Amino acid sequence: MSELFNTGFARKVIVLHNNHRRRQKMALRANYMGLAPKAMQILMEQESYLRVQFQNSETVTVSVWELIKLRISQINQCAFCIDMHSKDAIAQGETSERIIGLNAWRDMPLYSDIEIASLEFAEHLTSGKAVDDRSYQKVRDTLGEQALVDLTIAINAINSWNRIVKTFKPEVGSYKPQ
Repeated sequence: MSELFNTGFARKVIVLHNNHRRRQKMALRANYMGLAPKAMQILMEQESYLRVQFQNSETVTVSVWELIKLRISQINQCAFCIDMHSKDAIAQGETSERIIGLNAWRDMPLYSDIEIASLEFAEHLTSGKAVDDRSYQKVRDTLGEQALVDLTIAINAINSWNRIVKTFKPEVGSYKPQ
């Protein structure tokens, strides 16, 4: 378990969690990291798997993944996650124009075909609508089967993180990319 918590993402979450506990004006509703360490370990392992997959992907890359996390966090109105993923995207070289435009990505000529297919699919899954055969075939043809499976897992993961964070309300604005 200690190896897991040495990953970059896990260190960020732990540091943030500890910083929130020290600096909060209002106490964290519950110490979810401490109360459910095995569940948090599973979520961290999932993040580690996704990072490796997207680092090695020719279609859904780490930068596309970051856009997906940010867009889903916008849809779910998760302020902490919007702050976190905006800062991470900037740290990875994303432009402020594309980050600001993400809320209206359909109307902006800033995104690649892969990003458009990924964003469209992410919004569709996040809405809870069924994925019809036509939509599935379209995104699979654009991304490939492995990337589609990984993207589906990633969409599920950020939706899960959004719901956890919105429930326990860590302090917004304190996140620092590492």
